[in-house]
Amino acid sequence: MTENLNRSLVLVSRPEGLVGDDNFEVRSGPVPTPGPGEVLIRVTWLSFDPTQRGWLLPGGTYKAPLELGEVMQAYAVGQVVESNNSKFKPGVHVQGMLSWQDWHVSDGTDLTIVPEGVEPKAMLGVYGTTGLTAYFGLTDVGQPVAGETVVVSGAAGATGSVAGQIAKILGCQTIGVAGGSEKCSWLVERAGFDAAIDYKSQRVGSRLDELAPGGVDVFFDNVGGETLNSVLKRIRRHARIVLCGSISTGYVPGHLPPGPSNYFNLCLRSSRMQGFLLGDYRERFEEGRRTMRDWVEAGRIVYEEDIQEGLENAPKTLRRLFEGANLGKQLLKVADPPLAG
Repeated sequence: MTENLNRSLVLVSRPEGLVGDDNFEVRSGPVPTPGPGEVLIRVTWLSFDPTQRGWLLPGGTYKAPLELGEVMQAYAVGQVVESNNSKFKPGVHVQGMLSWQDWHVSDGTDLTIVPEGVEPKAMLGVYGTTGLTAYFGLTDVGQPVAGETVVVSGAAGATGSVAGQIAKILGCQTIGVAGGSEKCSWLVERAGFDAAIDYKSQRVGSRLDELAPGGVDVFFDNVGGETLNSVLKRIRRHARIVLCGSISTGYVPGHLPPGPSNYFNLCLRSSRMQGFLLGDYRERFEEGRRTMRDWVEAGRIVYEEDIQEGLENAPKTLRRLFEGANLGKQLLKVADPPLAG
């Protein structure tokens, strides 16, 4: 073991808007000791996803809220350093629900060993929650058919960028909505989208009228708000609206916008709007990872990673998602793996 100190970020107050540094306190203590059946993991990479803001709400969301005094949870990867569990040998890299701290003890439940040949941090993006969310959300909920028009909001983010590329693989015309010329250029030039709309300088509805005059068949929505309303106005008959996220709301209680005024088009055009949770597809994760790996290795899907460093910068890194600062998957490097191999 190369360190004898464990830093952890503990929730000390609930944010009212953007997550602040002062909502967390860095505490230090001894490195925990794994018990029977447990493993000690050196956390190396943390994943940041908009849904984490919801975990800080007092009433919780799809999971129980983080309580004051608890260490912040996060999907992460790390290296097993000590093991009392025969499934995990020291030196292997694992992915799972860990936490904002240097060292994490786990009983192995829900840990996934990083496959040989896969870079560990990729298990948090294209092969992790974001890639799998894009895969199942688009293919199972959106059900695009070749020749249809697919629109993706939050398209330069980790999930949206993959969802749009899957739509292209399936033979669809794909339009991304993102903020800023750099992100829009990346979508078209690198990710292969047919077109991109810069919501910061263009009117989403007007551009959709130009780019998709026949209407929208599938909308993969990560944003909500006015963008959702604009697309609902332009859906075709039997359209599918995939509700993946609503980052425009900031996931702040008491500040949610009213529902979209164009929702009745779902009835007029015999369409549906459906939300989903990635956990619904837990039994099919390996299927999703195999398919994603085939596409990545064939060069059919590309991805970007926005990398920050330093455990103490975790709150700031989470804020980046809501400030629109990231291009691609938001990651934070905590440490290098302590063991060789």
